[in-house]
Amino acid sequence: MAAEAASRSSDMFDEIVMAEERFHGEGYQEGYAEGSHVGVVEGRRYGSLHGAKIGSEIGCYLGFALTWRCLLQKCMDEKNSKKIRALDSLIGMIQKFPYEDPTYDKLQEDLEKIRGKFKQGVNAEWIAISIL
Repeated sequence: MAAEAASRSSDMFDEIVMAEERFHGEGYQEGYAEGSHVGVVEGRRYGSLHGAKIGSEIGCYLGFALTWRCLLQKCMDEKNSKKIRALDSLIGMIQKFPYEDPTYDKLQEDLEKIRGKFKQGVNAEWIAISIL
């Protein structure tokens, strides 16, 4: 009987000692599952916001290029011909941009190229032009 009582008492102590470890493991699993869910939701929200900003930026570049191309075609000369070629290049880059493929590995690289081409086109010459 004494051995049985000692065994029961030992099992109770083991349960108490192991409870902390068990609760720690359960807490970790619950926290991991909740964190994963929140991370996915936050990632989607961030991706949507960031994607909308990029789309707006590229739309602005395209609007600029198409407008200036249309304006420059009205008074065609060699200077304007060069500008139109630069605008056509920018328009082509924008049209080839992979809007619907967020896994495209050169997305940032292509975006930087578009930004550079836009900056190359936007300078004092563009603003100083006057169409009569």
